[in-house]
Amino acid sequence: MEEFDYGIIGGGPAGYTAGMMYAKCGKKVVLFEKNKLGGTCLNKGCIPTKSLLHSAEVYSSILNSSSIGIEFDNIRLDFSKVIEKKNQTVEKIRKSLELAVKNSGVKTVYAEACVKGKNLIIADNKEYNVKNIILATGSKPRKIKGLEFDGEFILSSDDILEMKNLPSSILIVGSGAIGIEWTRILSNFGVKVTIVELDEHLIPSADIEVSKRIERIFKQKKIQFYLNDCIENINNKIVTLKSGNIITPDKILVAVGREAICPDCECKAILGDACGEIQLAHYAIHQATSEALGIKFDKKLVPAVIYGEPEIAWVGEKEQDVDDSYSKSVLPITALGKAWCDDCTDGFIKIITKDNKIVGAHIISKEASSLIHILIAAIQNNISVKDLQKICFAHPTYAEGIFDLCLNS
Repeated sequence: MEEFDYGIIGGGPAGYTAGMMYAKCGKKVVLFEKNKLGGTCLNKGCIPTKSLLHSAEVYSSILNSSSIGIEFDNIRLDFSKVIEKKNQTVEKIRKSLELAVKNSGVKTVYAEACVKGKNLIIADNKEYNVKNIILATGSKPRKIKGLEFDGEFILSSDDILEMKNLPSSILIVGSGAIGIEWTRILSNFGVKVTIVELDEHLIPSADIEVSKRIERIFKQKKIQFYLNDCIENINNKIVTLKSGNIITPDKILVAVGREAICPDCECKAILGDACGEIQLAHYAIHQATSEALGIKFDKKLVPAVIYGEPEIAWVGEKEQDVDDSYSKSVLPITALGKAWCDDCTDGFIKIITKDNKIVGAHIISKEASSLIHILIAAIQNNISVKDLQKICFAHPTYAEGIFDLCLNS
């Protein structure tokens, strides 16, 4: 029987990061993965959707390029090539990951692992003696009663990645990151998208001003959405909402998040989606790094990002959650020359401050996923608004909007 310091179950961002970090510290590690390395992020989430987003954005840009002096004839969408590119991207990244894990010294076992005791794991009829067990078993699409997935009409966020052809219309249930990103992907490909959201605003977890701006953008793009509403009945693919509105979509995507998969067994730690906390790949990676190397991080400063055009990113306090002792400052993206050059003028940079210190940041803009980290660094290191005024930001950039905002706060 082989013996290991750590037995890690699950090869997603939490599992493979923990494995490589423990190996870096000289520990003997075995990593169990019943399917493919990379977890939800690489295989069913972050990476494939970003590939599809890129294709959809390029296609939409070409269709609307005449306004910037570029004309195209006979534009044709080959969705099979879009899927092929997505699959190739995932495969390339997975192969690179597999090599990195192998080179780190981690032993990978591609089989379902069964915990048989505090120090015993059985996989593929072999026994592995481990001093410590780490669970990083991930998550699965959350179900709603009455909207059970059938893989044909009612789809999960896993199912929709397997689509071979685009539907002419789709109803998306939920407007979190999954729902918004798929709205952007499919609408840019010409699919008629309708969203139904139980909350009173789109993206309920976002700052209220962000939600309202995205609602405005969607209205401008003729994307239909129903708020404070839900599906009451489905009969022969005719969907009746609680409000009485009737929709006849080709497909329904249930995008209401994911639920933890966590076996009931004794272990040293539960990491990533399995722990039921923040279900983001970067959170899982930092959880694993903290567990293996002791590098702590502030869970309150984990950024949220929704990709597409324009990107959406936020961290820290939200306007609806603070009192009058806080202040807010907002800079419209139209104030930035770079935004006009890029024809990306819809959005803003917003900071929430208290006693000259930034406690929250909310961005709708091209490059928002990068810009947010400047403000996270400021919050985490207690850098004041006045200190940020001393930084020389390059021009023309989106980042200089942070300088302009701080200068006028």
